[in-house]
Amino acid sequence: MIRLELSGEHTRLHSTLCGQCPQGPAGCCVSPPELDWTDIGRIVSLSGRGWLLEQIAAGNLLPASRGLELRRVRKREGPTAPRRSKCVYHGARGCTIPAERRAATCNYFLCEDAFAERVDDHADPASAASRRAHALLREVYGRWDRELAEAIASRPEGPSWDAAFLDWLGAEFERLSSASRGELAELAAPG
Repeated sequence: MIRLELSGEHTRLHSTLCGQCPQGPAGCCVSPPELDWTDIGRIVSLSGRGWLLEQIAAGNLLPASRGLELRRVRKREGPTAPRRSKCVYHGARGCTIPAERRAATCNYFLCEDAFAERVDDHADPASAASRRAHALLREVYGRWDRELAEAIASRPEGPSWDAAFLDWLGAEFERLSSASRGELAELAAPG
């Protein structure tokens, strides 16, 4: 069953299938997405700059050409299961970090199995709205990330991975978000 949690650019999609993923206990966390420039700006805008700096220093987030890679670790899902590489933040009960610190993809991605899951032999009533939200968020975040990547590429010094650079990304995320309010209106929280 799908639950759509509307909150503009912070909209989240949930599925009961994730806890029983047919791909295995770690599901899509076996291959986590990068924190791209837009994700980093979003995390900073949600008071996460200090956390990002701590995680970079700890080696859990690794500077990459398009943002930050999430370190993968080899863990067992059970006492007899083989060791598998997965996201450093994946634990026995799923993600160990709050939604405000995750890549946006982790908050709005659902696999085709989740969209196709049936409830009492009927299509999930939230499936169509969730697909629309997913498509809109992918388009908006992709566009914002291309714009930020272009701005970063024009900086001769490249990303400095310090507080000033992260603050700039946070301010840019807020600017892009504000400029897209109308486009994101259908994802506004009710009330």
